[in-house]
Amino acid sequence: MNYAEIKYYDIANGPGVRVSLFVSGCTHRCEGCFNEVAWNFRYGRAFTEDVCEKIYEGCEPEYITGITVLGGEPFEPENQIGLIEFLKGFKARFPSKSIWMYSGYTYEQLKGREMSRCRTDITDEILSLADVLVDGRFEMDKKDITLRFRGSSNQRLIDLKKSGEAGNAVIWRDDPVFETHTMDK
Repeated sequence: MNYAEIKYYDIANGPGVRVSLFVSGCTHRCEGCFNEVAWNFRYGRAFTEDVCEKIYEGCEPEYITGITVLGGEPFEPENQIGLIEFLKGFKARFPSKSIWMYSGYTYEQLKGREMSRCRTDITDEILSLADVLVDGRFEMDKKDITLRFRGSSNQRLIDLKKSGEAGNAVIWRDDPVFETHTMDK
């Protein structure tokens, strides 16, 4: 697996200050994609053990709230293979820090409720390691720059722990004024 970029102080892709890993490779090719260069699976640099260790070191300060994995497309089958051990290592090392993942695939596709090429034998394990999934393709006609942590109104912020308990997609909320609710899909 290759990666396009690592941001060590990112405040745009999840709550708090995070480390963000942009993987390479995406077959969605969404119109208006902000990271078109990362569509190519060969773009960037190899995601090696040394790179993993540098990311872990970047996550050590207490003010870093977690890691965000986006792309490209983290849930392309090729990228899932490259990410699984890294994510396991992150959770073992930082059990109280969150993992956010962005995907053009929907929660229902990733869970195998709708047919998709993204579903592999390790998809569920990756989802179990992550805390929040921002799902759905970027749609140019639904672009909305006022939305927090997403680019178009069709995209959802899924609380993966609560979704696992509920058996369907539960929207993530970071504002205690809003009650978390279940979406019927």
